Amino acid sequence: MEEQLAELAAKVAELEAAAGGASNTMFAETYYYLTIPLMVIIHAGFLAYEMGASRLKNVLASGVKNILAFAFMVPTFYFFGWFVYWAWTPGLLPTAESWQTGIDFANPAGEVMGPHLADQATGVFWGAFTLFAATTASIFSGAVIERIQVVGFVILAIVLGSFAWVVAAAWGWSASGWLVANWGYHDFGAAGVVHMVAGFFALGVLINLGPRIGKFNPDGSANAIAGHNMPMTLVGLMLIIVGFWGFLMACVIVPGEAWSWFGDKWANIYGTPVTLSALAFNILMGFAGGIIGAWMVTRDPFWMMSGALGGIISAAAGLDLYWPPLAFAVGAFGGAIMAPAAAFLEKLKIDDAVGAVTVHGTLGIWGVLAVGIFASGYPSLQGAEGEVPTISLMGQLLGIVMMFLLGFVPGYVVSFILNMVGLLRVSEEAEIAGLDLTKVPSAAYPEGIGASAHPAE
Repeated sequence: MEEQLAELAAKVAELEAAAGGASNTMFAETYYYLTIPLMVIIHAGFLAYEMGASRLKNVLASGVKNILAFAFMVPTFYFFGWFVYWAWTPGLLPTAESWQTGIDFANPAGEVMGPHLADQATGVFWGAFTLFAATTASIFSGAVIERIQVVGFVILAIVLGSFAWVVAAAWGWSASGWLVANWGYHDFGAAGVVHMVAGFFALGVLINLGPRIGKFNPDGSANAIAGHNMPMTLVGLMLIIVGFWGFLMACVIVPGEAWSWFGDKWANIYGTPVTLSALAFNILMGFAGGIIGAWMVTRDPFWMMSGALGGIISAAAGLDLYWPPLAFAVGAFGGAIMAPAAAFLEKLKIDDAVGAVTVHGTLGIWGVLAVGIFASGYPSLQGAEGEVPTISLMGQLLGIVMMFLLGFVPGYVVSFILNMVGLLRVSEEAEIAGLDLTKVPSAAYPEGIGASAHPAE
């Protein structure tokens, strides 16, 4: 009788374990599925942000460009961007083994992503990564408004969103990436692999694209070119912050059968522990710190709301590790240096219409560097301390160099080629008349709303 009871208890325990595993897997799949619409809110924010920052004559052209960036990321990331992530992971260049891994995981005609989809989790995880790709394109898009050609922009967005940042993620946002495994690089919230790459890609493009007509005077001094709707820009920035919760949610590995190699604990992309408490405390503290830091320096509503985004980017790489007051301080410092950094860029005669290079590039550097300063010695991979590489200032500095190069070099080279063949910038006549009239063609305010306040437009 006792043997039968023991056997029955063992069967019950086995069934409970199986049920628990199924529940965990269903929760994990749902969790990532929900990050996708949350990250779409980022693009609603960028849409409002960039249209508000445009003059009346360019509003819809800026919107069309942003919508196309989002749309083109989906098929290109499906057909080759996802492959790049798996194939480029172990070293500077793919190996025969990693190339085969890319084919196994990302072949559009294969078992996993082909006509007979393998499971629930693959498409959901792919979708989250696709929205990361689209975010990089949207970061870049704001810097170049009011003078870039649509075709040239789409080509650049594809290079950034489905290749450049993907290589960065393979190197520094994977437990197998060489920057992580060999140098202890740590970048939980993608301050380097997303923000730095996108920000310095934009810088490379801006050098070849040139400033908007009227931005700089013959003596080198700069003129402010105000957008037509500051409230729309501020609301757009707040929507980006809302969507950022989905962005950072998707940086967490939730226990589930599809990614069981991370174990049964909540972890980051490197397999080391993370909690939702860390995210809740530190996202809000970074957000608030960035606003306050920017307010103390500028008193400018635009920089205050940009400071919210800048504060989170500043704290992003170490959100899983920081003590909340430290996240606040890191975010506040980032918010405080934004406006001076943007002014320095302007002195170099770089016309970044929305401050993308500063907010994402410069503060991406600060975010990655801060982890090296404040979190050196923590394990960078799953395992006991001493048995795995640890976070170090040297590893973070190397990561900064690589992320800068992965952004700036393709941005500069591809835009240089596009400029040579006449596909980068619109004509002077089209820019002066307005891109809505000459390129869309349509009018954002057909009944003249707001036109009386801008007679020169």
